Amino acid sequence: MHVESVGWDDAAAVTLREAMAAEMRLRYPDRFNDRNGVDADTVVYTGVAYTGDRQPVGHAALRRLGTDLELKRMYIVPSHRGTGVSVALLAAVEQAALRLGGRRLLLQTGDRQPDAVRLYEKTGYTRIPIFPPYETQTYSFCFEKVLGAA
Repeated sequence: MHVESVGWDDAAAVTLREAMAAEMRLRYPDRFNDRNGVDADTVVYTGVAYTGDRQPVGHAALRRLGTDLELKRMYIVPSHRGTGVSVALLAAVEQAALRLGGRRLLLQTGDRQPDAVRLYEKTGYTRIPIFPPYETQTYSFCFEKVLGAA
């Protein structure tokens, strides 16, 4: 498995984001909406994880959020969860953030994604108060990681 930097509009990236949106509609049928859309002009990195036979199995992106970078659309296809894809994607995102001059990475996830919360906690992310633009989404769990920290 390896992670490649691709364009936001890359076919595999688009397909993975569509799969994520479908899953989120099922997890959050009472809350799902498009207000968490990502303006493509703010995206500075998109990574897709591929298996050895070029099957796309994971997606993550970075966007500018003020002076910080925010992890967006982290998604692993269900058949490859628990296989290390998420850790590899996070490492690729963090390296990309450092190359882009980022020192702090932010992210938001929801209360119905306990696996995501465990992953972020396990990989050095710290819970922080809900940050804009998510303040009206009181079910959000927000995290930060200071990059380059021990």
